[in-house]
Amino acid sequence: MSDLQKQLENRSGNLCELCGATDTLEQKVGLAVYEVPDSPKNVKETEILACATCQEQLADSDKVDPNHWRALNDSMWSTVPAVQVVVYRMLDQLKAEGWPQDLLDMMYLEDETRAWAEDGIQRGPQIIHRDVNGNILKRGDSIVIIKDLDVKGAGFTAKRGTAVRNISLVHDNANQIEGRVGPTQVVLLTQYIKKTSGE
Repeated sequence: MSDLQKQLENRSGNLCELCGATDTLEQKVGLAVYEVPDSPKNVKETEILACATCQEQLADSDKVDPNHWRALNDSMWSTVPAVQVVVYRMLDQLKAEGWPQDLLDMMYLEDETRAWAEDGIQRGPQIIHRDVNGNILKRGDSIVIIKDLDVKGAGFTAKRGTAVRNISLVHDNANQIEGRVGPTQVVLLTQYIKKTSGE
């Protein structure tokens, strides 16, 4: 058993962090490490402990049994961001059932955790953000501004050569990213930025 699995078992009390299943003498539920997909590079803990049933349904949407996921009513209150992300994504996937939408409406996520969760949800055609050179941009990348830009409403100019770290992507617009220039959160057009890290 890996050190990571031991840590997750200690954190979870040896329970699946999604449905609460645990190994018993009668039944082994196959608790194992699950790596949360589409995780940003700047997040340290991107793994959870999940049973074989949860992992199988997370991997194949055709096998999803909505009744199995009613346990999210409890796990949605986890304080572990990685668990919150998986719960949010599954509730979003199941929201046509009715009850998951009620849970989504009650669920609170920090802004960064919500952005992480949203990054893994496919809605309509995939939007790909690219810098001026055509490099694919991902959340958490660092970029540099390649032209002096007037920042509307903020009363200053973002100078050419300014580095912006830990960007986030505008989900519905492939031509825009968000980042902090000094103390100000701004929207930048991808045609005026160049990726510097995160490859």
